[in-house]
Amino acid sequence: MPPDPAPAAVRRVVSPLDHRIEAVTGHDVDTLGAFRDRGVLDEPHAHLVDRHRELARAETGVTFYRVLLHRLSSGEFPVDSALLARIDRTVDQMEEAATARDAAVPKVIAALEPIETAAATTPAPGEKSLSTADQAALLAIAGGAKLHEHLLTGRMSVTTASGTRIPYAELQLLESAGLVSRDTRHPVHAGQPVALTDAGRAALFAARRPPTTQVPKPLARPGAWPSTPARRL
Repeated sequence: MPPDPAPAAVRRVVSPLDHRIEAVTGHDVDTLGAFRDRGVLDEPHAHLVDRHRELARAETGVTFYRVLLHRLSSGEFPVDSALLARIDRTVDQMEEAATARDAAVPKVIAALEPIETAAATTPAPGEKSLSTADQAALLAIAGGAKLHEHLLTGRMSVTTASGTRIPYAELQLLESAGLVSRDTRHPVHAGQPVALTDAGRAALFAARRPPTTQVPKPLARPGAWPSTPARRL
């Protein structure tokens, strides 16, 4: 009997909570994961992504062992003691994965509900959105950046990990807005690390949200009148 296939061969399973996450953030879970890895997300959204990844791994495990169990019982292999032992082991593994999934669901919900509550509040009047240039600068800084002073000319500028250069004047504007901060413990000639603040991450994340995001409509109650007229026969 061939060995068990690797779990990574199983297609990624979408969790039942993905639609709620995408509705409140305006991004799919893969995009959120990329933002998390680049340091763009603020603490609540980063925490949500971490909890969702745990749930996704557990969902993938459940699917993997369910597919494996289906294959073992499909008639492809002779029924003997080795097959029966393997089926028993697979059932136990699937039960463990399901237990892990059930434990991960409330953790995702607990991380998601404060974000949904915050999204439901009305934004403050006169709130200014980020310009395209500010978005590009913050996104570049999120990947790592340092403020350097040229030893000969004395000019200062920010160099990011991606190679982007940001003028010092633009850095000052972002600092005054509370979107970035410098680690002044390092001398400028050696490079002062520049990072997004929580406010900067929140502003960048909100600015990159697609404008067409809509919260799913609530399901109609059983027995309620249909929202669309019935077609005549």
